[in-house]
Amino acid sequence: MEAIRKQATKLREQVAKQQQAVLKQFGAGGYGSSDSVITDEAELHQHQKLEKLYISTRAGKHFQRDIVRGVEGYIVTGSKQVEIGTKLSEDSRKYGAENTCTSGNTLSKAALNYGRARAQMEKERGNLLKAFGTQVAEPLRAMVMGAPLEDARHLAQRYERMRQEAEAQAIEVSKRQAKVREMPGSPELAMKLEAAESKLQDLKSNMAVLGKEAAAAMAAVEAQQQRLTLQRLIAMVEAERTYHQRVIQILDQLENEMVSERQRIEAPPAPSTENNMPPPPSYEEVNGVYASQSHNGSTDSMGYFLGEVMHSYQAESDVELTLSVGDYVVVRKLTNNGWAEGECKGKAGWFPFGYIERRERVLASKIAEVF
Repeated sequence: MEAIRKQATKLREQVAKQQQAVLKQFGAGGYGSSDSVITDEAELHQHQKLEKLYISTRAGKHFQRDIVRGVEGYIVTGSKQVEIGTKLSEDSRKYGAENTCTSGNTLSKAALNYGRARAQMEKERGNLLKAFGTQVAEPLRAMVMGAPLEDARHLAQRYERMRQEAEAQAIEVSKRQAKVREMPGSPELAMKLEAAESKLQDLKSNMAVLGKEAAAAMAAVEAQQQRLTLQRLIAMVEAERTYHQRVIQILDQLENEMVSERQRIEAPPAPSTENNMPPPPSYEEVNGVYASQSHNGSTDSMGYFLGEVMHSYQAESDVELTLSVGDYVVVRKLTNNGWAEGECKGKAGWFPFGYIERRERVLASKIAEVF
């Protein structure tokens, strides 16, 4: 089409040159006057405006068509990815449900969680592809193939044909004017000249009306093209942004579940506090003065030190101290049967010494939490 358009433009230029030569041959009193179609500024402006609109709408149509093709290709490949991802989800959930591993069910849980998350992600991908089809491809395809664009282009083409007809008629008028000048007394030549000039005037009038109509139609199509294409691009970006945000949420939840399970199975076992460990020593006084000798053994009044709680411990009596992982304890006494006495968060009591680890350096903010 582009090659045909260039060839047509070249032919019009050749015709214009021939017209100028004819006008020059028949003298200045001919069609070269202000009534000439070629030198009519208003008509020339209209013609140039229509040509720009034609080029603009053609480029807009091609861009819309390129978007449609790209989205359709994305939907085809995306649908295949959904199919593959759904199969992976089903396989993962099947393994999680049927696994008979004798060493634990950690992998089964991970497989079930992954299968569930994968199914959710593929559902979101399907929603994205559906949005691309209904919100982007279909509206743009409808405009590319729609009547408004074709009607406007037909008007512009009718205007172009009428313009060429007017140019040919202008040449005919110039020829008849020359014959009248050669034979000034011929009624027949005068009548034919009058008829030719009348036809030219009608063509010019019709051409002016058709040009305005075609320009208005093309301008409306151009505005609609620009508006609709921008709206569909924004809709495509919003749909893809929503998809990625939702997928990130799904992956974050899945990662948290898997990391928590891994930390649970990799964490060292908590120290045993079964029946083989004697109860903690008792206080001699409520105000915090401790016995110099503990139950079932002596107490060690070594210097105070800080310990970090590595395993949670729930107090089982009034003299014991509840601990949470990450707390810091001021350790003040140790017994030879595995108990330690200290203070944490303003409370004092006994706790299993194996639940903490000694720390030489601690942040000042952590020390403040102890008291």
